[in-house]
Amino acid sequence: METTFFALLAVFVVSLVSLIGVAALALNATRLGSIVRILVALAAGALLADAFVHLIPESLEVIGDGFLFGVAALAGVSSFFILERYLRWHHAHHGPETEHSGHEKFESGPSHAHVAPLVLVADGIHNMIDGAVIAASFLLSPSLGVATTVAVFLHEIPQEIADYALLIHAGYSRRAALLWNFLSGLTALLGAGFVLYIGSDVPLFAAYAGAVTAGAFIYLAAADLIPELHKSEGVASSITAVFAFLVGVGIMLSLTLLESH
Repeated sequence: METTFFALLAVFVVSLVSLIGVAALALNATRLGSIVRILVALAAGALLADAFVHLIPESLEVIGDGFLFGVAALAGVSSFFILERYLRWHHAHHGPETEHSGHEKFESGPSHAHVAPLVLVADGIHNMIDGAVIAASFLLSPSLGVATTVAVFLHEIPQEIADYALLIHAGYSRRAALLWNFLSGLTALLGAGFVLYIGSDVPLFAAYAGAVTAGAFIYLAAADLIPELHKSEGVASSITAVFAFLVGVGIMLSLTLLESH
């Protein structure tokens, strides 16, 4: 019961990140872009470190079979690759032409209002997966749940800023965009509730879910976040990105040291 409470609380806190967009858009484009790049680097380091330092050791220890663990982790990579390809294809065929860099670029206004439902559905699915990931981590261990929550939280900040901006570009008012983005964020509770319900009855479910999550985190960091960092070639931006990446790694390593004490 205690695990369920803290898992749902963690998921709800992460859902609140969806409200950050309104503050972010108060910044000018240059400053916002710089902040987002730092957050992307921070999230990349945190996701990779959480996968390699927390999720993989915990899940492998419980599963006890390297081959089965590898299959589950590969399933995480594959499923996120397939999901992303589908969403990109669907967006290309049913929405305006975009530039996928965390800040989709297209003209704003009512003529693009039809893209808003797609943004909300895609974000809802994404958030449900986040909720499931956090819940599965708490089922493995509370400390792993905390580490995964931090990693997901850092990843969600630039994501939610982009989603909020997309809704504004689609013609939504700031208040409507904020409300719908927040409601989309709350779908994470559905994913968490499902995992907590299934995980309490199915042996090893949390361990396999942890392995899948590790694969998903590695994919997100390596295929989505790190390539974004390579688009900025200046010396200052490169140094900043490396530093932020290492800070993300350091946060996860610090949590590991705290767990041992």
